[in-house]
Amino acid sequence: MRTRSNSGVRLDYYQRVVHKLILDHQQPVTGLFPASPHNDHAWIRDNLYCILAVWGLSMAFKKIADQDEDRAKTYELEQSCVKLMRGLLMAMMQQKEKVEKFKSTQHPLDALHAKYSSATGRTVVKDDEWGHLQIDSISLYLLILAQMTASGLQIVFSLDEVAFIQNLIFYIESAYCTPDYGIWERGDKTNHGLPELNASSIGMAKAALEAMNELDLFGARGGPSSVIHVLADEAQKCQAVLQSMLPRESNSKELDSGLLSIISYPAFAVDDPQLIAKTRDAIVIKLQGKYGCKRFLRDGHKNPREDPNRLYYEPWELRMFENIECEWPLFFCYLILDYCFQGDKANVSDYTQRLEKIMLRNDDGIKLVPELYAVPADKADLEQHEPGSQDRIPLGRCPFIWAQSLYILGKLLQEGFLAVGELDPLNRRLCSEKKPDVVVQIVILAEDNEIRDKLLEYDLHAQTIAEVAPIEVQPARVLSYLYTYLGRNKKLGLSGRKSRDVGILSTSKLYSLNDRIFAFTPQNFDYEEYYMSRDPALLASTFMANVAFLGMSWKQMLGRPTITLLATQYLLDQGRIPMAMITTMKKLKSGYINGTRVTLGNLGDFLSTSAITNLSFLGSQEDGYPDKLNPRVQSYLEEHLLKSLSSKASCLARPAAGGGDRARALRRRMSVRGAIRKTRSINVDSETLGMEGEYAGPGKLERKPSWLEVDRASGRSPSPEDARKKFLANEVVYGGTSTTSLGAGTPTIEVTREQTPSPPKEGNSPGAAKAPRARVASESASVYAEQETDELLAALRETESLDEQGDILQYLVDAHGLDFNTGMLDNGRAVTVRELLKALYEKACAQKLWGLVRHTAGMLGKRVEDLAKAVTDLLVRQKQITVGMPPSNEHTITAPLPENELRQLIHLSLRRDKHGNENKKAYGDDESTAMLTQELLVYLAMFIRTEPQLFLEMLRLRVGLIIQVMATELSRTLSCDGEEASEHLLNLSPFEMKNLLYHILSGKEFAINSGRGNFSIVSNKSTRYGKKSQIMLEGQSLQGNIDTAPLGEADRQGQWLRRRRLDGALNRVPRDFYPRVWAVLEKCQGLIIQGKILQPNLTQEMTSGELKFALAVETVLNSIPQPEYRQLVVEALMVLTLVVECKAVGHLGGAITVEHLVHKANQLFLDEQRRVGGDATLCCAKAEAGAGAALLCGGAAGVCQHLYDSAPSGSFGTMTHLARAAAALLLERLPHDAPLECAIT
Repeated sequence: MRTRSNSGVRLDYYQRVVHKLILDHQQPVTGLFPASPHNDHAWIRDNLYCILAVWGLSMAFKKIADQDEDRAKTYELEQSCVKLMRGLLMAMMQQKEKVEKFKSTQHPLDALHAKYSSATGRTVVKDDEWGHLQIDSISLYLLILAQMTASGLQIVFSLDEVAFIQNLIFYIESAYCTPDYGIWERGDKTNHGLPELNASSIGMAKAALEAMNELDLFGARGGPSSVIHVLADEAQKCQAVLQSMLPRESNSKELDSGLLSIISYPAFAVDDPQLIAKTRDAIVIKLQGKYGCKRFLRDGHKNPREDPNRLYYEPWELRMFENIECEWPLFFCYLILDYCFQGDKANVSDYTQRLEKIMLRNDDGIKLVPELYAVPADKADLEQHEPGSQDRIPLGRCPFIWAQSLYILGKLLQEGFLAVGELDPLNRRLCSEKKPDVVVQIVILAEDNEIRDKLLEYDLHAQTIAEVAPIEVQPARVLSYLYTYLGRNKKLGLSGRKSRDVGILSTSKLYSLNDRIFAFTPQNFDYEEYYMSRDPALLASTFMANVAFLGMSWKQMLGRPTITLLATQYLLDQGRIPMAMITTMKKLKSGYINGTRVTLGNLGDFLSTSAITNLSFLGSQEDGYPDKLNPRVQSYLEEHLLKSLSSKASCLARPAAGGGDRARALRRRMSVRGAIRKTRSINVDSETLGMEGEYAGPGKLERKPSWLEVDRASGRSPSPEDARKKFLANEVVYGGTSTTSLGAGTPTIEVTREQTPSPPKEGNSPGAAKAPRARVASESASVYAEQETDELLAALRETESLDEQGDILQYLVDAHGLDFNTGMLDNGRAVTVRELLKALYEKACAQKLWGLVRHTAGMLGKRVEDLAKAVTDLLVRQKQITVGMPPSNEHTITAPLPENELRQLIHLSLRRDKHGNENKKAYGDDESTAMLTQELLVYLAMFIRTEPQLFLEMLRLRVGLIIQVMATELSRTLSCDGEEASEHLLNLSPFEMKNLLYHILSGKEFAINSGRGNFSIVSNKSTRYGKKSQIMLEGQSLQGNIDTAPLGEADRQGQWLRRRRLDGALNRVPRDFYPRVWAVLEKCQGLIIQGKILQPNLTQEMTSGELKFALAVETVLNSIPQPEYRQLVVEALMVLTLVVECKAVGHLGGAITVEHLVHKANQLFLDEQRRVGGDATLCCAKAEAGAGAALLCGGAAGVCQHLYDSAPSGSFGTMTHLARAAAALLLERLPHDAPLECAIT
């Protein structure tokens, strides 16, 4: 017999080790590994890590297989892997009902079990006796199954098994929004069994989804029916959430060493090299010790101070575990593999030495990795005072097979028996490498020849749908329907994909089906759904966002993305193609759009360069005809060839009444006038926002309208044409006597902003100044009572004005409900109020009367298409949301909700009081603001997907407060009162609404241009008010006396107040604010804000970087109703953190009332203003003013407006005054014998 080479001898040694430590324990029947000789439970995760060493060794033998026995060893090791993987598959397939149920419920009790009996493969504990929902373990199974299949192992044997694994993909698809128990099976670290969103689970799921995509489970022998399909958007969602969470693991764990498994081997789930390094460094700095890494901070498992008699911990006792958590050598094994994959030999040998120092030897001299090292109970106090000073003892299982297996893999890599590519045949390790730029291919198709010719006028060449044949173009909802057939299996009782969502990544591929090729238009361009798609400018902006998103997110796919856009009749604006569309299409011809490379062309030309997916799963596999299309799919596709849309709104188009009836008709109309307007709840009042109160009542009818007058019926700012007509017809509208006709031939007058006079001030009498706004149902009910319903219906037929129709319908809905039969007939069929509303909605959409569109959409109960998705997108990026108007009516959303529950919550939060009117529902719920809330949630989700940096240091998005601040900003820029501003706000087009929100989030200055009757928001680049309207200075704006300054200072004045107001409304805080507040709480007996106390015991329960702590601080700060006052309180807290960080004092003493600091600073500010004769001497600092004069300028919470408007820095800055206030506070608490030094001058 030949002598073996050195490498053969060394591999034989590893084979003996693997046999003795791992394979000896493999159950012969099921192939599973028990946890220990005394515990036959087999955990999915531990079993998978155990088998990795066996798989690695089999590949090492395969390379040197020059003798028959080596080939035999290779086969034997490979079959052990197959046996284990199939054992786990059989155990999970016995729970197929759970997989089916979980797709719909995502409930922890419907989860697949985390462990099974190693002897039988059956379950070992009940559903509610263990934290079974561990998405990371199922994901790890799929990831390793993919890698092993790619390396040539045959694990899956039948198409039924393929269908089950396809359903496991659906099981982990929603990982990004499903809280689970995580890698340590505990959920929240208090161990009370509360699942949370874990970054390690999301990362593992992302890796599994990417690894499984387009993988043939039968390997080289398979065909189209054994291929797994993953929608790329699902992996992308996991990616986005993961990026926003790292290096945090979950709400209760600010860091976790388990993240090593996703930033490196086996998952390689993170694409950003800097984020990988940041996470690794954080783990090494905060968790690494001499004996391994701690799992997470304040981990109580096997801790010397843990009470072994109960599973859970009390929140206050977590502090006892600090600095004496157990250290796990397992993580040194992960770090060794990480550095092997990076090719960093120095760190590999460093960590190998550290690991081998703490390994134990068994009787055969084999080195073993113990489970963990704990501090002996008698040395706990010493270790706590001086971390790292005491020797630890090994506890738990030894060898810990999970760690031992990774250690062996590391040795095989170091000794050159394996190359990194063999452990990662799918090349996941390359995902963080730089990729070439993505080129987005764009195809514009015209619905018919007419539109094609209209595009040609602008030199834009488009094909019609007919001309691109044989390629078929369908809307995204067809694709989502087709995907419901994926993974269906009658024998197993599996129903296929449940989610109907298909994102832009999925619709940017082409799809082949037998001999047909399909292209799909993006989901957010499905016109039937929602009014936001009626705004061409918003569609153009959404399209640009889609292109940018594809440029960033198109990874790991063969071929280029292709966006197919359809120009339909529906998009035309009065028969013309909107300019917003034309300018966007022209930009595309340049080859770049917002920094993304694009190419415009015909579908046929892009066939060779596009990503094409085969929809082979639509065959009739189970009936034995895999090549024949499923008959139901066949009929569905035939039905759904694109049909053009046309809306009929005939009911309301009635000829106007003759002249004789006019006066009576007018009186009737006057009585319902403003019905919609009375439902509004946007508040721009002094009580809520701390601005000077101005009476903003409904106004008297005799008042002469200004150009900027808001049409009281609809709340729409009239276009100059309307304004002129209205001016001419003033006697008709307001007097009801003259009969000047509202003829259409009036010439257009272009009104520029400079000419616009300011609206007259209302209610200037002393009594009216602070009158609260009352929108009371009875006020109008008395007038309505005289009206006969049929008279109103007659008025409805006669009136041409959509706004009046809206008011009449609003009254009819309130009085009789949506299903009231109006007695009108349409083709012999009775017409209900609901149908009239639908027709009105269509007309308002066509005429772009957005205020009316929003209101009728709300009354019809429409909801924004992607509402639930938008809310989930915000929540999973750790942003909580509140809806409803502050301060009293806010509802917080902390977990994803279904569409209909969300809609109910939003509408409930905006419900008005009943005012004793018992027989009707609340008079006119505020449908407009409810719709606006839904709309803003969708825009916020768009921004967080494309520009997450806008949301830095914000934890809670208070939509009601954001709406109020938007109205305030409009009122400031247009110098109009609050009621008028909220009307302007509700009448902004969806695109301008999104634009205004963007300017408020980014804090950019903006001006408002009004042309052709619509307002447009433009960035204000110049520092002066050149581009802004001059009307700011006429009349008093909502900010009180500040704006009466001369123009030269106007650009500076008010800007800090505005900045604080915006930051306060957006809940934005300085960087590292919450950990620094934690440090302040350590040094005092509590912080009191608005009568609520932040208890010092929070530092016992939570670590400084924990999200739960940040939310506790945030909740207290949110009890302050005025945003600018909240910001000053935040600044005061920052001053206290500086005191603590500079170690100015050892302890801050008792509880600190933070507001006292602010008011003390205000007092110091006013004293200084008197001394130097500053601006505040005009209001709060008047020489003769007594103590009660602080409200002279209407500043929030009794603090002078001028202090709010001071820069933070500088000798007159807010920080200076707050620091002096803090020094005064400390002076009372310090021992008086020590000499004091003050560094503030």
